[in-house]
Amino acid sequence: MSLIPLSAGFLPLLDSVLLVLAREKGFAAAEGLDLLLVKETSWANIRDRAALGHFDFAQMLAPMPIAATLGLTPLAVPMITPMILGLGNNGVTVSAGLWKRMADAGAPATLEAGPVGAALKRVVQASGRKLRFGVVHQTSSHNYELRYWLMASGIAPDRDIEIVVLPPPLLPEALGSNGIDGYCVGEPWNTVGVKNAGAHIATVKASIWRSSPDKVIGMRAHWAEANSEIVAGLIRAVHHAARWCGESANHAEIAQIMSSPHYLGLPADLILPALDGRLDIGGGVAASVPDHFVPYERAANFPWTSHAMWFYSQMVRWGEVVHTPERARAAAMTFRPDVYRSALAPQGVPIPVSDSKVEGLLAGPTEVAATRGTAVIGPDGFFDGQVFDPARIESYLEAQKAQQ
Repeated sequence: MSLIPLSAGFLPLLDSVLLVLAREKGFAAAEGLDLLLVKETSWANIRDRAALGHFDFAQMLAPMPIAATLGLTPLAVPMITPMILGLGNNGVTVSAGLWKRMADAGAPATLEAGPVGAALKRVVQASGRKLRFGVVHQTSSHNYELRYWLMASGIAPDRDIEIVVLPPPLLPEALGSNGIDGYCVGEPWNTVGVKNAGAHIATVKASIWRSSPDKVIGMRAHWAEANSEIVAGLIRAVHHAARWCGESANHAEIAQIMSSPHYLGLPADLILPALDGRLDIGGGVAASVPDHFVPYERAANFPWTSHAMWFYSQMVRWGEVVHTPERARAAAMTFRPDVYRSALAPQGVPIPVSDSKVEGLLAGPTEVAATRGTAVIGPDGFFDGQVFDPARIESYLEAQKAQQ
């Protein structure tokens, strides 16, 4: 059987793993796809090359297709997200010196976003200079989560703290050379910071906003429409890869695969901790975070439109776009649960029947109506107890404006 060539851009991050496994374990080939993975050096390259059509699709930051659709990128092209590449994976890592000051100010070594943020606020208030934190891209979940955590902790981004953009692999090096004081990034670059720069992981995405997406499959909308069968096959291939990745018995093999120079190019022992949810957070302290990276369970690959709407709300909050009902609808329609359902429902996979939900209501695993019986989704709380209802986005935006 002749395979259909399919090119994809990716960055060396743990959550490229589902694309890697789709290729390396034969799931893509089983769907008739010859998946070519092209490693890039920055999210800006991914953004621009995807817009130009150099890739058929790419691993993207969750807000990136929304930004492209809304015209917030240099090469604005309508894009869609038909599938999520897992939940969680991000962390906020700080230098050893900053962590000592935070610990002295009461920060616990528990990764809890609330008390860690409160301690950072006390350090910021007493600091003689403005601290500098790195993120991987402006329109990234890292930027919006970091800003949300800081603001809810009483620290105003841009006024009280500086935020700069660097590619993920350069963040540990920048921290080690004192160019930045901390950063928000996906694995394995928090673990690398701990091992190579003596850093400390202060908190994690799974504590800031539980069961939230970070990376997605992004593609040009007109290409997806013209190649619907290829898109469906891709979704099925990545679905099988995600399910295989979710089996803990496979983690050691996955770490070895990802250690290849073409993928992460790092020792397997720096990759395995995030897969297992057992992190060395610094200073010899180990932390168990079972939901640090969720590749499959709890509808981890389902593109909730409410997730898209929350990212849109943060674009509005930080002055990147002016809110209008039309822009909100366009943002919501970037995430495509209908495309995801049409690819997998015929195979008997239980998929939520609702496209959207109120974010922040669920305190634990919860059953929801699915295309086949029920599906279990995970807790989705924000660390500060806030709730985001996409149907009431105007009031949410007003409340955030008042907070600032």
